[in-house]
Amino acid sequence: MSRIGRRAIELPSGVTAKITAEAVEVAGPKGKLATPIPPGVLFRREGQALVARPLGAPEGPVSKEVLDRLSQSEKANWGLARALVANAVRGVTQGYSKELEIVGVGYKAEVQGRQVVFSLGYSQPVEFPLPEGLEVSVDKMTRVKVSGIDKHLVGQVAANMRALRPPDPYKQKGIRLVGEVLRKKAGKAAVTGAK
Repeated sequence: MSRIGRRAIELPSGVTAKITAEAVEVAGPKGKLATPIPPGVLFRREGQALVARPLGAPEGPVSKEVLDRLSQSEKANWGLARALVANAVRGVTQGYSKELEIVGVGYKAEVQGRQVVFSLGYSQPVEFPLPEGLEVSVDKMTRVKVSGIDKHLVGQVAANMRALRPPDPYKQKGIRLVGEVLRKKAGKAAVTGAK
């Protein structure tokens, strides 16, 4: 049973949704997003809300008999579809952001047009092109904020930036997410009493 799939997605004022066979298009004050619908799921508008339903389910609440006929993947797709559309609704109203912190002597970043240039201790600066629909700001050259309306895109770009110089487990230098907990490894202990 999908506890997530059962919940209705409330549409805030100023948000419109267009349902097609392949996708749900959501438009709001921050922009417009189209979310593809996984197989076996239908969306329907009920008042000022969107409701996800398994394909072939009768009107009204989904009964136990209908749930028993659904395969595990159909139940999973039902919850997934609802979560993706809910993320799109939140994205076009509030947006998403991720913050990265750069730690290390001489490590820094700066925005130049539609790219971010990182100095991370390599022989050359690393140029990171920005995809459309994302905004990046750099504060004090060591704090990078990635923001946009697409949750997946914001998270993927932040992960790609972190991968340019992942935190070192010994000295903890590199790029990390703000609030990320890192486990520090102890270095090799000096050999004492060796002859």
